[in-house]
Amino acid sequence: MQQIIFFFIRNKNFLLFAFLFIISVGLTIQTHNFHNNKFISSANVVSGAVYTFRNNITDYFTLSKENEQLLQENLRLRKKLAQFRNSFDDEVLDSTVLPSKFKYYTARVINNNYSKSKNHLTIDRGKRDSIKIDLGVISSKGIVGIVSDISANYATVQSILNTNSRINAKLKKSSHFGSLIWNTEDPNVAQLIDIPRIAQLNYGDTIITGGRSTIFPEGILIGTIQDFHLDRDKNYYYVNINLFNDMTSLENVYLIENTEAEEIIELEKRVENVE
Repeated sequence: MQQIIFFFIRNKNFLLFAFLFIISVGLTIQTHNFHNNKFISSANVVSGAVYTFRNNITDYFTLSKENEQLLQENLRLRKKLAQFRNSFDDEVLDSTVLPSKFKYYTARVINNNYSKSKNHLTIDRGKRDSIKIDLGVISSKGIVGIVSDISANYATVQSILNTNSRINAKLKKSSHFGSLIWNTEDPNVAQLIDIPRIAQLNYGDTIITGGRSTIFPEGILIGTIQDFHLDRDKNYYYVNINLFNDMTSLENVYLIENTEAEEIIELEKRVENVE
């Protein structure tokens, strides 16, 4: 307390000046419109900067929640898009309930390998979330891989950056089919093989999933043509594909379940047994 009293005694002249200065500024602002407008404008600038700073901090700490909300919204949109595609040629009595053979789930990547020859990802969904082996995995930018193993709460995904991976793919513009593989050289470049030489290829052409499997629906983005050449027997093209996905930086993904996959597989097995 004594220190506070000494402070006021030592600085009494300055404090008196500051007090009178504040009063004079206040009177000036109140009695002159020009100064009043300038003060209000300056106050708005300061308060706006403070609010912006506060909102930036708040937004930073709520990014995780916002990402989850966006993921759920994208999931709903993907479901509606799949329903629309599967019902386009069918008569639909109730336009709000469109049947679809594909189900979609969301997941988060918690581990990602891309520097080996047989790479896998780990996601935070498992049996308890209705995840099964052989579900397709994609991101908002394109194809990622296929679920290879599951536990109660987690699943591993065989990445397209895996020498065991072989996925049906096609040229978007001409529908010529081939197989998507990876030669282990670049995590951002995959290869498309078995494209017949009659196909017209151009640099930058888009490659998508072919839909000739029970895992991925047709039309999932893969990448664009970087370069191409005819293979040794001159009958098929070997094509390098720039992937749309950055496979070294994956966070949120979607899983696709074909609800008719078991029926298709069982039917094809019966045909094979007959042969």
